[in-house]
Amino acid sequence: MPGMLYLVPTPIGNLGDISIRCRETLEKADFIAAEDTRVSLKLLNHLGIKKSLVSYYEHNKAQKGNVILERILAGETCALVSDAGSPAISDPGEELVKQCAEAGITVCAIPGPCAVITALSISGQATGRFCFEGFLSTAKKSRREHLESLVTEQRTMIFYEAPHKLMSTLEDMAAVFGPERPISLCRELTKLHEEVVRTTLGGAIELYTAQPPKGEFVLVLAGAQPPEKEEFTAQDAATRVAELIKTGMSRKDAIKQTAKELNMPKNAVYDAALQVE
Repeated sequence: MPGMLYLVPTPIGNLGDISIRCRETLEKADFIAAEDTRVSLKLLNHLGIKKSLVSYYEHNKAQKGNVILERILAGETCALVSDAGSPAISDPGEELVKQCAEAGITVCAIPGPCAVITALSISGQATGRFCFEGFLSTAKKSRREHLESLVTEQRTMIFYEAPHKLMSTLEDMAAVFGPERPISLCRELTKLHEEVVRTTLGGAIELYTAQPPKGEFVLVLAGAQPPEKEEFTAQDAATRVAELIKTGMSRKDAIKQTAKELNMPKNAVYDAALQVE
């Protein structure tokens, strides 16, 4: 029988965030596929776990993915880890999960540390609906095109960004969304110097122009305000009902159609229709 693939989240800063279940899974796995074996080895040494490590990252995923798949099909259990957070999210592990799914291999995801959710929860932005946009391109044209595709996005948007790219990203965001758009900049999450700056795009640019950014950032950007709905009056409804009746439509159907077109309650349109001879 084939083995399994476990997705094991690792701490995003504080080693104390590793769960008992994650630790047990790493201990029981036959081998561990790691984004950076050096980073993962530090975590394993901290946990007192000795395990065979296989390197699996963006530039070797095509070759190593097949090797890992063969071992799992042969009956071994693999634990996939990234350098920090949940593997397969904005991560080459996405491809390994697809391969396993296509091969009929069971994939089990263990809940745990995730920078996206951690940042969103403390951002002070709306959390009911959100979208994760990952890392923006380093190329200015591609970055602007990505941001411009989000101009009408009403959900809260979450991005990852490195300190050396932060200013370019903020400047492009301000040009696309406007300098008054609210943003929360979450830095060094779960670490000793964790910080959340709640400001506007213009305010963030001013702040980090005077104070060079340090550490990895999660940017939580407020979504666009919904367009204002046009308000229609009883007179508007009466006029529209009259127009529809003149085309030969029955009063009942004209009221129904008007209510739909003007997004008004049928009873309100009916009352307005009483004005129509």
